[in-house]
Amino acid sequence: MDKNNFYITTTLPYVNASPHIGFAMEIIRADVVARYKRYLGYNVFFNTGTDEHGQKLFEASKSENISCQEYVDRNFLSFLNLVQALNISSDTFIRTTEDRHVKAAQEIWKRCETNGYIYKKNYEMRYCVGCESEKQNSELDENGRCQEHPNRELEIREEENYFFSFSKLQEKLLEFYKENPSFVIPDFRFNEIKNFVKKGLQDFSISRLKSKMEWGIPVPEDKEHVMYVWFDALTNYISTLDWPKETDSNFEKFWIQDKNNKREVVQYCGKDNLRYQAATWQAILMAANIPNSTNIIINGFIISGGQKMSKSLGNVISPYDVIKTYKPVTDFPEEVLRFVLTHEVANFEDSDITEDTIKNAYITFLQNGIGNQVSRIMKLSNGYLGNEDIEEVLGKVSEISFAKEYEDFLNSFKLNEAIHFVTNLQKKLDEYIQETAPFKLLKSEIETERENGKKILKNCLKELLVISYHLNFFMPKTSEKIFELVKNNQMPEKPLFGRI
Repeated sequence: MDKNNFYITTTLPYVNASPHIGFAMEIIRADVVARYKRYLGYNVFFNTGTDEHGQKLFEASKSENISCQEYVDRNFLSFLNLVQALNISSDTFIRTTEDRHVKAAQEIWKRCETNGYIYKKNYEMRYCVGCESEKQNSELDENGRCQEHPNRELEIREEENYFFSFSKLQEKLLEFYKENPSFVIPDFRFNEIKNFVKKGLQDFSISRLKSKMEWGIPVPEDKEHVMYVWFDALTNYISTLDWPKETDSNFEKFWIQDKNNKREVVQYCGKDNLRYQAATWQAILMAANIPNSTNIIINGFIISGGQKMSKSLGNVISPYDVIKTYKPVTDFPEEVLRFVLTHEVANFEDSDITEDTIKNAYITFLQNGIGNQVSRIMKLSNGYLGNEDIEEVLGKVSEISFAKEYEDFLNSFKLNEAIHFVTNLQKKLDEYIQETAPFKLLKSEIETERENGKKILKNCLKELLVISYHLNFFMPKTSEKIFELVKNNQMPEKPLFGRI
């Protein structure tokens, strides 16, 4: 039987500043899901990358007196390097300045235009450079500024642009939502986008005059215009699959519904992307006669000290700084961040993360939790168990399977509950050790008590392997290290997670 195909993608961050832990959270979450699906036997394609067009980047490059291409070629590296630093198992890293993406963006434009969904007109708009988008009254604060970028004045623009006929697709979108009741996760975000569409859709500008802002993909057959960054960037989700090549391609394999194999197309994004991913992008796909996504998973914001974490507010936590901080005390500093951004961050709601939050989680769950537990059990095992005992424990590995509750959490993208399930396993094992006291029984002068102590200790080793097994998608290196220690009946040369 052929495997089912699973496609997962993050959004693509702008390269106008270094990555913060909000982007780290998104790629870590997508990575956990991708690893889980591979384990289940799916063919997986995991996409991430960088968004490299638009006015913010145009302005930033001008301020540094370098070309836009030089600017993005330099800045995208910090995102690519982060993917590697966090041990992310992505299959590709796409840049929207790549030729394959440029060609795909122009092709989807042509198809939308041919099908009657693109037209040209003069208009005036209020534009937020921070969002790279036009703003309606409902999206402004009491001061008439963008709610997401209150420190920026809106720009008033009047020019001739190309427009996308968003309004024509209102009923088709609503019908699609009705036919796909779990399309947006969580439900309350799905209700938000359904209400947004029900209120009526406004056509929106999808081009900019090249004479005013040259940094963009050229509009087909019109040298005076470049594409609006959102229209361009959204196409990455299929340009990364070699679209417009539709046969013998990753696009055919992972995006097209096969009559024999169920395909899943999952997109992770933040709540500020809800409108673009769940409505705008789906409408563009409809206009171009391309199948829609299967699920849009909406993350909350990471806030810090009660404020949204944002480059403009200056309260950003760098994932590189976190890795650097914990590198002296663990061989797996990236897994500290992988743990914190799944264990301490709610699935779909906003979460407050500070450097203290990270430190407290590290001490509680890694240093004093998993790390201390591994050291205690392996010290006893190394001192009191022999090769035959270890072989007996390893012989039971085939009996280990994922708990149904844990699988249900992963299948519903509730990663926070899934990793809490693992830390609860660790807590229960600690309680078992305290209740049974094998460390006392193993030292007893009574043989039956010593044998009982060995039996309990072997149970502890098996449960340690169960924890390792369930930890694999979240902290793969830690999981592998625990298995290696048990297999070789070794104490760790140094604590897995030392004192900070």
